[in-house]
Amino acid sequence: MKSKGKAGEPVFRVEGVTRVYRTGAVEVHALRGVDLALNEGEMVVLLGASGSGKSTLLNIMGGLDHPTAGRVFFRDQELTRVSESKLTAFRREHVGFVFQFYNLVPSLSARENVALVTEISNDPMTPEEALERVGLAHRIDHFPAELSGGEQQRVAIARAIAKRPDVLLCDEPTGALDSATGVQVLEALSQVNKDLGTATILITHNAGIQKIAHRVVILADGQIKSDSMNAEQVAPSEVTW
Repeated sequence: MKSKGKAGEPVFRVEGVTRVYRTGAVEVHALRGVDLALNEGEMVVLLGASGSGKSTLLNIMGGLDHPTAGRVFFRDQELTRVSESKLTAFRREHVGFVFQFYNLVPSLSARENVALVTEISNDPMTPEEALERVGLAHRIDHFPAELSGGEQQRVAIARAIAKRPDVLLCDEPTGALDSATGVQVLEALSQVNKDLGTATILITHNAGIQKIAHRVVILADGQIKSDSMNAEQVAPSEVTW
């Protein structure tokens, strides 16, 4: 079993991160000096309009992109100084990703899609356990085409959590779903956060979803405009959009 830090300790620290994309002579400033910490066991919702920098920040934290300037730490390791091979190992061992589109392999069953991760992880759950945690034990041998959109997204969550990641990075996980199905996905993410203590960041355009989080961070024009704690969390079933 991977060792976890103490509750409340930072899993990630982002310090002065900027990201500039260049297309010919045009510069796009996606992030402008962002400082952010994500703590053990915490669920944080990132809100902001399209182009505010949410996905860029998530990709940098997950080792999928590099900052133009600034530093990113995972615990005591500075990710902005490690080699590509160590960054790959970091993603494989410590981070689970959930995206808006499920990225399941159509020719594989739910069990087999999750096994893609468990076969290369150090201390994984079984596919059966991961699927049970997201309420899909009864759909384990079904193929993606036989599953609803919400069920496919929950398979994607099971795949992400099967390696027992320290952090779960979710980019619009309910963006392609109706409200009732989205609630089922939010319930799965909340349960994982609660049961496993997996630090979770969830990007959304839906302001109502912020109520399920411990903390809400709002981005605009590549900068953090506010970072506040929720006085209390509500159950996903109480979220409306």
